[in-house]
Amino acid sequence: MAALRVLLAPTGWLERTRAFARMLRTSTRTPGGLLLVGPPDDEPWHLAAHLDEESRFSGIPELAPTLVRWTPAPDAPEHLRVGLQRLEAAQRGEALFVVSPGAAPVPLLERVSDARKAGAVILALDQGDRELEELAHESLTVRAAADPITFDAAQHLVSAAAGESRGGADQPAGLRGLRSRLARLLDTVSGPAPE
Repeated sequence: MAALRVLLAPTGWLERTRAFARMLRTSTRTPGGLLLVGPPDDEPWHLAAHLDEESRFSGIPELAPTLVRWTPAPDAPEHLRVGLQRLEAAQRGEALFVVSPGAAPVPLLERVSDARKAGAVILALDQGDRELEELAHESLTVRAAADPITFDAAQHLVSAAAGESRGGADQPAGLRGLRSRLARLLDTVSGPAPE
């Protein structure tokens, strides 16, 4: 990730992903209130795992996503059984993050529109889906032919940037996040401090 950031520094992508991640961090006030959904044939499992990890590492429980699935298996673990009915219950104080590498299907767009009307903040990571972007309060678009990163790389940048919110104001956000993570790792490895 550090090498990717160095390569992308002159392109403006780091600033774009940080601004989007800031909106992602502040759009919900409750753990479980960040709803993550994709199209039925491309659920954002990988991004859900990274956001969950960033939530734990950075101490931001609101960043832990609820992965919303189109057809969850009834015998799946509880966190993988959240179906589309959760989108119907979306409300003010929650955020719906739509990750769609292609055109979002009409049933998804309808649910996104309903969640927006109910007061949820709509965020979109897409590749130029005009209809989805019109519904979103904030969108980050990866244009395959024009941008220096892939759709998958953009997801990694967003999740990493989302965890960079805590720490001293005089330190760069990435350094604050790294220091915080290293401190927690050292505490875990070495055990509690002697009294």
